[in-house]
Amino acid sequence: MNSTFNQATSIRRLHIPNIFWLSLAHALALVAVFHFSSSALWLCLGAVFVLSPLGVNLGYHRLLTHRSLKTPKWLEYTLVTLGAAIGGGPPLLWVAEHRLHHRYSDTVSDPHDAGRGFWYAHVGHLFYHKDFEDQQEQWMSYIPDLSGDAYYRFLNRYWIGFAVLATVPLYFWGGWSYVLWVGFVRVVLMLHLTWFVNSASHLWGYESYERKDGSKNCWWVGLLAAGEGWHNNHHAYPTSAAHGRRWWEVDTTYYMICVLERLGLAKNVQRPMKIKRAPAKAEAPLKSLTEVAYLQRGTENSPLTSVFMNPKPPLSVPVKAVSLIAVTSNVP
Repeated sequence: MNSTFNQATSIRRLHIPNIFWLSLAHALALVAVFHFSSSALWLCLGAVFVLSPLGVNLGYHRLLTHRSLKTPKWLEYTLVTLGAAIGGGPPLLWVAEHRLHHRYSDTVSDPHDAGRGFWYAHVGHLFYHKDFEDQQEQWMSYIPDLSGDAYYRFLNRYWIGFAVLATVPLYFWGGWSYVLWVGFVRVVLMLHLTWFVNSASHLWGYESYERKDGSKNCWWVGLLAAGEGWHNNHHAYPTSAAHGRRWWEVDTTYYMICVLERLGLAKNVQRPMKIKRAPAKAEAPLKSLTEVAYLQRGTENSPLTSVFMNPKPPLSVPVKAVSLIAVTSNVP
């Protein structure tokens, strides 16, 4: 079975469930204006900048997708369940699509190809069925480390129930004001901050590493999305728990990981090697020694990129030794 996907061929069928839920969330977020309270606003912002990084950035992205750290299983389940409850989406499909994104970044097989413009990369791709999503056998082949986990399969199927149930205590705590602000305004803000990583951070910003894709370090996305906007750094070192590489590249999600590490709840935290600066006269954009495209050897039905799975990626190779390491079995 062919493991490449031309997502441009998938735009003929509208994804009605996605359109419905996204439209409903945005409509209710607008209604929240008429139910304003200062306490609801502060709780909303607290959830955006604390719960969202914990559930989505840390749980879905750096822990499950890239295995940038290891936590006790109970904590892993807690973080990923939090990600589902705050509206992060089905976790297994989220992980599979993100691994696909790294493998085919900014090509026609990228599920949110920025080459098709800001709108498509930001949200437009969600309005249409994707070949990859519609072929469960294919996207499951990108998550062999997770597909056998019964709890994750359950959560992937019923995540929307967790998200709806999370609004019940909000109602009893603060009425409709809390439901609308902490529930729907918060989820809309969280979604757009996540989507800006796919759109803005592939279109605008600076490059610290030479990449074949269009990933950029977009400073305002980096700040607002708790470190996810340092996207060029991330694409150069996908398994690194730290996305910020310079002192001004604030990475709140990584600071949370460091706290877990100090508490003994995170181990095997992956970090890129130190940047060795060139002499002033030779300064130039930092070369990427890790466009690491190690693909797991096997059949076309097992195209998992092992850079996401290898707990100790070869990031210590001298910069001059190699610019692209590609051990592949079925690179398209």
